[in-house]
Parts: sequence; C-alpha cells; structure tokens
Amino acid sequence: MDSIEQPVVLELPGRIAPADVPLLCARLRRLTADGGTGREIVCDAGRLAVADLTAVHAVARLRLTARRLGRELRLVNAGPELLALLDLTGLGGDDQGRAAPLIPRC
Repeated sequence: MDSIEQPVVLELPGRIAPADVPLLCARLRRLTADGGTGREIVCDAGRLAVADLTAVHAVARLRLTARRLGRELRLVNAGPELLALLDLTGLGGDDQGRAAPLIPRC
C-alpha cells in the first residue's frame, strides 16, 4: 500500500496577541510530533480578522519553527492586508529569492 503524505494543518485565530506567538509555535511543534507525515505545514489564515505586525511576527516565527523542524510552511487563505504587510516587511518571499508559498484567500 502506498503511503500518502499528510500535511500538518495549523489554523490561526481571529486575532493574535503578542503572548500568543510562542504558544502558536509550541502548538506547531506538538502537531508535527503527533502526526503529519509530509514535509509541508499548512498555516490557514482564513479566520484571521486582524492583520497587524503581531500577525506578521507570528507568521515569521512559525516559518522559522517549521524550518527548524525540517519542514516548510505554506500560508493559505491569507487576506490582502496580511499579504501586503508580509511584502512590506520583506517576508513575502523566501531566502532563495523564489516566490514564497503564500496563497491569497479568494
């Protein structure tokens, strides 16, 4: 039987407070330890109602945590405000100059 790689999925809350950022990273570490066989981590920003610099900080820290775990973070359902802030802060692309795996919400 072929094994199918299942990504780990992490949903962002409606608003992220600064104290939530380390908790989100810890949750991501727990999720990767508990399951998800794929290299990809899907970060669903569809519920995020407030796109501010704390949300940008959270995405940056989650990307770093994913890389430290040997995985890649893919942000999905991100609103235009969050995508614009990520671009403005230089976090819209990855280190190799390729387009970052960011998928805007429809």
